[in-house]
Order: sequence, then C-alpha cells, then structure tokens
Amino acid sequence: MDYHGLIKRFDLPGDWLPPTELAYDDIRARPLARADLDNDVRAINASLDLIRRTRGGRWPTGPVTADFNYVDVVWHECEFRERDSFTYAICDAGGQYLGNCYLYPVGSRTPLTEELLTNDVDVSWWVTPSAYERGYYVKLYAAVRHWLDTEFPFTAAHYSNAEIPGRETHGR
Repeated sequence: MDYHGLIKRFDLPGDWLPPTELAYDDIRARPLARADLDNDVRAINASLDLIRRTRGGRWPTGPVTADFNYVDVVWHECEFRERDSFTYAICDAGGQYLGNCYLYPVGSRTPLTEELLTNDVDVSWWVTPSAYERGYYVKLYAAVRHWLDTEFPFTAAHYSNAEIPGRETHGR
C-alpha cells in the first residue's frame, strides 16, 4: 500500500494531559511559547548548519526572522493545546536556552511507510553549537527517551534525527 502523504494521528487517552514541565539531570523542558521567541530565533540562526547535520530534514532553509518564527511558534502552541504535536523549548537548569524537541505524529516529519506503522510518535531534536560542544545533544537524547518512558502514553518511538547517539549516522 502507498502511504505517501498520510499521517498516523496520535492515539491518546481522552483524559491524558501533556506534561508542561519536564526535568532530567540538568535539562528542563517546557512547551515552546511566544515568550521563547527571541531566544528561539537567536538559537535557530546560530545553529543552522548543526540543525541540518544532526536533525536533518527540510528545515531550516535559512536564517529565520522574528516575524516568520512567531507564526511557527504560535502554530506549535496551537498544536500542543490540541494535542496534535508537542514541541518543547529545552533549557539547562540555569535557564540557558539549548534548543527544541519535537514529538510529531508519524508521517508528518518522516514519510509514513509500512515499517513505521508500528511507531506512534516521531521524535526529533536540536541544540545550539555551544550546547552540542557541552554534550547536551546526547544528554537530550537520553532525557527524551526517559520522558517518553515515564511521562507519555507512547509505546514505540521513531527517532528521525540524521544523527542518533550510539547509532551510525544515516542520511536524509
């Protein structure tokens, strides 16, 4: 069967609410919000090459402006509220902005295939170059795995980054 263009929506319990604060080691996560706009724009623009290398995919195509990113951030807020996807701003314990983590329905970031039908969430993330140098890319991968095991009702995650710690890098 051809699954091209199809998205496997989340199957979430009706009373389940997504966490609004997550902590693991010295990493903190909260839903990406308009209050993060300036930090997010600076972090994205400082990380273009690193995002393309580690996260892969089609975004970002170039530097973002505050106006452009505002629309994106509001979109993420709406999707979070509607439980359609979950985007988190990632900071260290001192509040320094490190990057973002995304929990998307399978098929929205990575094209849906028969092999991916058993997965119920597509996970990706990125960090700034300074955070990467301090080991936060790998730390965030461990944090996300922990949060998926303890805070979310998902059972099978697909990690769609081009660079997965502990695995061979795969191209996009």
